[in-house]
Order: sequence, then C-alpha cells, then structure tokens
Amino acid sequence: MIKYHILKTPHDIEEYVRKHKTFRNTVVKGVDLSAVSLDWDKLDVKNATLLGCRFVSDEQELALRKRGARTFRAPDDLPYDPFRNTLYTPEELMQGYDEDDLKNNSLDHQIEKHFEQHGGHDPDILEAMNQMLHDYSIDQAIKDLLGVEASGLPARKAVGIMGGHLALRNDGYYKQTAYLAARLTREGYFITCGGGPGIMEAANLGAYLADAGDQSLDEAIAILSVVPDFQRPEGGIDPGYVRQAMEVRKRFPKGRESLAIPTWFYGHEPVNLFASHIAKYFSNSLREDGLLAISIFGIVYAPGSAATTQEVFADAAQNHYGTFDYYSPMVFLGSSHYLQSQVYTCLTQQAAGHPYAQLITISDDLEKIVRFIKTHPPIPASPS
Repeated sequence: MIKYHILKTPHDIEEYVRKHKTFRNTVVKGVDLSAVSLDWDKLDVKNATLLGCRFVSDEQELALRKRGARTFRAPDDLPYDPFRNTLYTPEELMQGYDEDDLKNNSLDHQIEKHFEQHGGHDPDILEAMNQMLHDYSIDQAIKDLLGVEASGLPARKAVGIMGGHLALRNDGYYKQTAYLAARLTREGYFITCGGGPGIMEAANLGAYLADAGDQSLDEAIAILSVVPDFQRPEGGIDPGYVRQAMEVRKRFPKGRESLAIPTWFYGHEPVNLFASHIAKYFSNSLREDGLLAISIFGIVYAPGSAATTQEVFADAAQNHYGTFDYYSPMVFLGSSHYLQSQVYTCLTQQAAGHPYAQLITISDDLEKIVRFIKTHPPIPASPS
C-alpha cells in the first residue's frame, strides 16, 4: 500500500524534499506554491497530489500535471475553502458582520446562505463533494489542535459539555455551566462543546474567563443577560444578543482557549464568540459523532431536550463498544432533570456489568463533578 505524506505548509514541503530528495507520493493541501523555494523542474512529482494549492501560474500547474502530478482546485465561487488547514476563529466567521445591516453579510452568514441555496442537507454531487472535503479538513484540523501522545490520548485533555441550546443567559444552569467550565479549565482540561447558544455558549464563556475569577464571570453573565435569548419574537437572531457578547469580549479582551463545534445545518444560530477555535461542519452527523469521540476525558450533560438525550445515548454506544479505544466519563449536572426523565436510570441499567459503568455519575455539586473527572480518567478499552 502506498503511504502518502501530507504537507500543509511551504516549510513542510521544503523539509520533506531536503530529507527525501523527491516529491513522489506526497499530498500537498492548501499551500501557496509561490512561497516554496524549490526548483520544481528537477523534482520527481510522480503520484504527487496538490489539493487546493495556489500555483505561480497556469503554466506551472500544467507542467506538473504533464510530469505525473494530480491537481485539484476548488471552484472560484465558493464562500468556503474545502482545503483549509486550520479551524475557524470567531473573528473570521464574523468578518463582514454589521448589526445595522439586516441582511448580515458575515462570512458565516454567506456560507449559511450558500448551504441553503445548494440543497441544504441534500446538495448536488459537486457541492456534496466540496462539503465533504471541507468537513474532512475540519476533522484533520481538530486532530492537529488536540495533538496526540504515545498512549493514543490527545495531548489536550478534552472534556465536552452538552446541554440545551435554548437555555437563557439568566438561567441557573447557564451560570452553573460557566462556573464548571472555568473550574475544569483551571484544572488543565480543554473545554469542547457544540458551538451554539445556551449551555454551549456558557461552556465556552466559562473557559474563556477561567483566569479572570468568579466575580468577573458574574459580571460577564450580567452583561450578557441584558439580552438573554438569541431569538427575536419575529424570527432571526437578535442583534442585541451578539452585541452583548461583543461587549463582554471588549470588557475582557484576553481569555483561555476552548473549542466550539457547530454546524451550518443549524445555520440560524449565532457564532459563539467565546470559543478560540471553531470547527464548523456542514454535516451534522459527522459533527455530532466527532464531538463525542474527541471528548475522551469526559462529557458533562447539563439539562437539554431531545438532541441532548440523543447525545447521551450516542456517547453510551461509543463507550459500550469501546469504539474509540477508551471508555470515557459521563457526568450529569441536574439531578432532578435527569432522574425525572429517567435518562440517567436507563443509562445506568444499560451500562451495568460493563467497564464504563464506573465512569457514570450524577450531581449538582460542581466541586464533586470536577473531582470525579479528575479521579476517573479514561479507561483503555480491551480489544474485541
């Protein structure tokens, strides 16, 4: 089997050629080749694949193709790059945003409109191909962000926080979630969430202000609660919701890192401004499965509705079968909610007799939750 070496920067290319003296069987993704100092005419480029690269000229691309390389370009009219090598930032997705412009010309909204105009969840073949390439690129960028250790565990100890997207900013669980995320971040965990509003925004907010202290977090929540709901009664995103988040960012310009993983499938939701990294997908199913998979050091479930319940049992299935090589903690914040709904009871019955049963707990005490996650690291899954 041919092993392809994936190169993502001019430096990667130059170092690879210096070491191997060839360019054969490489994949180059999203690189501006004008920044590469190589004599391409002297390189063996057989079976090299250049994805979404910028060439010095059309003549350069044609010459490489004649000598055995393959090249793929993205259509010029796409508002997104299928071959990007990095995750999004809030600033990138909000570029072009104007609160006074009802059409909202942000990059995020441009991609959302493109998604809807090209079939939404049922795109044509070419659009589907570009979306899949984009989502693959996001997958790889998440792996680069988290890193990997010799054990196979991510270098960043990712803990996911799930819960309802409709939770208001003045809701008690919003505040508890923010406090919990701050505590976990201070303990060295890397917060991940679904990237939307409600509990998800609270998770990124808590991580962002982890070093600022609880008083600052209370101040931020008070600012945000001026506009507690992202939805306007007449429909659409309330500009005030975004404005208050920008006000908090202005008041606290520096914060800790965290990851948000939203989707244009829910394009009506605002950009989460408190995440440092945004892994936005077209495919909601890939996004859901991946978010659960990377949160190896545990997932905390705050109260939510059907989607949160779905995440609980999708996570349980991954744990039940050791799908991603480790069993991970499953922690429930909100005893009354999860006991009354019988979600917790059903889960513990399903887990009985399996290794991950010892990794499940429920509590309303944030310190107990943090302690549980610290004292219950992921358990290697036995090979089947």
